[in-house]
Amino acid sequence: MTQGIINVLKPPGMTSHDVVAFIRRQFKVKRVGHAGTLDPAAAGVLPVYIGQATRLIEYAANFDKSYRVELTVGRETDTGDDMGNLIRSALCVLPESDQLLSILQSFKGNSMQIPPMYSAVKIDGKKLYEYAREGIVIDRKSRSVTIYDISLLHQTDTVFLFDVTCSKGTYIRTLCSDIGEKLNCPVVMSFLVRTRVGCFDLNQTQTLEEIVAKGDQALLPIDSAIQFMPSITLSETQEQDFSHGKQINITGPADIPVRFYNSKNQLLGIAQKAAENLQYQPLKVLNSNE
Repeated sequence: MTQGIINVLKPPGMTSHDVVAFIRRQFKVKRVGHAGTLDPAAAGVLPVYIGQATRLIEYAANFDKSYRVELTVGRETDTGDDMGNLIRSALCVLPESDQLLSILQSFKGNSMQIPPMYSAVKIDGKKLYEYAREGIVIDRKSRSVTIYDISLLHQTDTVFLFDVTCSKGTYIRTLCSDIGEKLNCPVVMSFLVRTRVGCFDLNQTQTLEEIVAKGDQALLPIDSAIQFMPSITLSETQEQDFSHGKQINITGPADIPVRFYNSKNQLLGIAQKAAENLQYQPLKVLNSNE
């Protein structure tokens, strides 16, 4: 069975679900998923997991992400990007670069952010954007996010480009809206490229056309997304025990997930123990027959 991970360069105009459907058809497999939704208008890094690799998607949940953002001042839409309807406009001119950089830098650190109405967050089993399309505004709970770094790249009188690295769950459209409030000006996110998701970088992405041409050669190893975990090689006896879901008594780090391999350097699964003197409890046992 085909399995592995593809670092897809998602083009603008496709949803993340569209990309998953494309990969599913291309490789003729059912088990396909992605790590980190991208807006249809956005482009960039979209890791797609195939086969047994889908069982590892949960470990991508805490990946931080990096984006390159173009923000235009003077107009505002109901979606916060160029896809929405114009709701406000005003004559605006950006401040000097040092002042603009100071405003951007003020967002570094931890803060609370309210998800936009045009988002895939579910409330009562329904996505927020579905409510928004019906003209219904729902109260949303704020969430804690972190901006690790933000830098100004280029600006004109009404447009500027910046890079941002942030925690999971950060909405860039909301960040742009918050920047607009500090500028005292309506703004719209006019372009967005995700440049990194955890260990997956824009420079290593593959277009849909390249994936079609390469076939299985486009696949990264199943463990490429969990290299941040320490690894342990098991003996044959330990391998047999682990494959049957048994606990493993072996020296290694506690309180964090650990990758288990066999002597052929094949990933067997993931385990964890609560304390140094305890045994490893299997968390994920991968099927070697697939």
